[in-house]
Amino acid sequence: MKDMTVGMIVAVLEEIFGHTLFWVMVAVAAVITLAYLYVLIRDRQVSWKKFLLAQLAMPLGAIGAVWFVQAVTRSGFGDIGGPVDIIVLLGVAAMGAIGIAILVYTVQSLVSRPVVR
Repeated sequence: MKDMTVGMIVAVLEEIFGHTLFWVMVAVAAVITLAYLYVLIRDRQVSWKKFLLAQLAMPLGAIGAVWFVQAVTRSGFGDIGGPVDIIVLLGVAAMGAIGIAILVYTVQSLVSRPVVR
């Protein structure tokens, strides 16, 4: 395994999360991303009020992502073995925080009425 390829990363993630759960997570992420892009194109600007509320949800997303990965992989904080594990855990928390911020902003924009100009 000299080269890191997309196929190898997908195979490792399928092994970690299971085939079905991994592809469900990919599909959900794709739908949320498309909805977010739709909202940005439709509104033609970022609503800073919605953005602030989305940022307030970021700690919950970070904690939720770490908890989800710990539960799915059946591991615990006692299994952390070194600096690489901590870096991965911080990466999972960061992705969870960003993901929940995008989700909250998108849901707020889709639920509220668009501003007519």
